[in-house]
Amino acid sequence: MIAFHRSSFHWKSRPWKPDPVYKYTGGFVGTPGQAYQVRFHLEAACTVEDLETGHKTELYLGAPCRSEYTIARRNLFQIPSDEWRMAFSRSLSIPISRRPSTEPAGSGGTPLEEQFQGHDIDIRQYDTDDTLTNAREVVQATLDRDLMNVRITWPPSTIRHNRDQADQAGQADRSLKVTLEFPVDLININEEDAEFQVCTGPVVLPDLETWDGSEVHRVFLADAAISGFDHAEFILRREIEAAEREKHWYEAPRGRDRLELNDPENPPPDYPPRRPRPLVYNETWEMETENVILRTKNER
Repeated sequence: MIAFHRSSFHWKSRPWKPDPVYKYTGGFVGTPGQAYQVRFHLEAACTVEDLETGHKTELYLGAPCRSEYTIARRNLFQIPSDEWRMAFSRSLSIPISRRPSTEPAGSGGTPLEEQFQGHDIDIRQYDTDDTLTNAREVVQATLDRDLMNVRITWPPSTIRHNRDQADQAGQADRSLKVTLEFPVDLININEEDAEFQVCTGPVVLPDLETWDGSEVHRVFLADAAISGFDHAEFILRREIEAAEREKHWYEAPRGRDRLELNDPENPPPDYPPRRPRPLVYNETWEMETENVILRTKNER
């Protein structure tokens, strides 16, 4: 049972080099040659297992931040704002899709060794845990203030989309097993009738169409809901276009402009690039799954 609030990812940037075009590349506001370090806690995990070869890939989802200027004294948040969040395996930084799952993936993952000067993945486990497989136990663990994680397992052929009720192309032919684990941050219970519903997130869902035999190269961010032990539903995040009548304030820079040029008189082709788009939850997946609740005592 993963102790998510005690698990973290640490990385150190490479020495900063000025961009030939943009003044605040990546939002960094330091001086050439400077490097900085980052630590974030983990929010969810996923394992993809190839049942034919036995190969397993572990995926993790990090805690987010709003896009900010690093490391600034004032004007810390970038406006227009966006969300920065990282998904990764033991070897790759993996793109988090901002588009529906029915659209093809773009570029693949980036090796962590290339992206960072140094990094460390620190996964902590609780010393003891119990596996709960009936609703009465889940209700009692909630009342006892125990710490709980959900673990959801499914074969890919069980995915049903709300749009076409069909499996994602090609997944049903693959011998892959997916296992999610995430903390129970919100749970509803009916003590009298021994009912419960976990509705929480975020979780990280792999795009198995990008599986290359050892790694996944795109993931989706979603929230999860279960009310039993044989079914799960997910609602996926995507971006949308802001209404034209809202763009005058939504896309208006405040303070520093992330897209400020070193030489305003010589903009690059297709300048300016589009501003961040709003993110919403809309696409749903329904699955026949095997669910368990992992429980450990919440020690004082």
